[in-house]
Amino acid sequence: MKNFVRNNKGFLAFLVLFGVFRTAVADWNPIPSASMHPNLLEGDVVLVNRMAFDLKVPLTDMVLARMGEPARGDIVTFRSPKDGTLLIKRLVALPGDTVEMRNERLYINGKGANYDMVAESLDSIQGATLRALQLSESIEGGKGQRRHIQVLPDVVAPRTFGPLRVPDGEYLMLGDNRDNSADSRVIGLVPRKLLIGRAERVLVSADYQGNWMPRTERFGMSLYRPN
Repeated sequence: MKNFVRNNKGFLAFLVLFGVFRTAVADWNPIPSASMHPNLLEGDVVLVNRMAFDLKVPLTDMVLARMGEPARGDIVTFRSPKDGTLLIKRLVALPGDTVEMRNERLYINGKGANYDMVAESLDSIQGATLRALQLSESIEGGKGQRRHIQVLPDVVAPRTFGPLRVPDGEYLMLGDNRDNSADSRVIGLVPRKLLIGRAERVLVSADYQGNWMPRTERFGMSLYRPN
């Protein structure tokens, strides 16, 4: 073992530094589910800036320094407060915000979001093909101001909640696929210490549910394009 370490010091040092980089600076995460349709697809691999919010001791939640503040509209990776699962959702409400949803329409601090129809398409849940409506949602103070979301009018989903005031140090997350997402309506609010980083762009993408062909048009795509 000593000989192996001695003969491979450079390679082992590279592995250690690579691990530190992925756990403290930047990472890439595959998208496993439909909860962020239409903006993120299964088979996308996204680049995550782990230093966007906090500099942490690698492999821990111990914060060494605050690097920036999460913003309404950020796409964020975090650990579920319910079971520790790695999730990616849209940050919708900040500490101090009062958030409410009434029959799918989102309200932040008493102001309702505005919606415009973008397209009607099909999506699937557990093998069932369903009608999907893609909408442009505009919320005052959100990153990029306007984004696309998706609703599934033919499924049973939690379309109404609140009003709820978000406590200090916590955040409310929603999936862009509003009627097919286990987000803060299921797992609760997310403490800052569980935030991992901000997803910035799609690195690569492949249709792994179909023919495994690369979706080259998504390579390098920013997640905050104007809609």
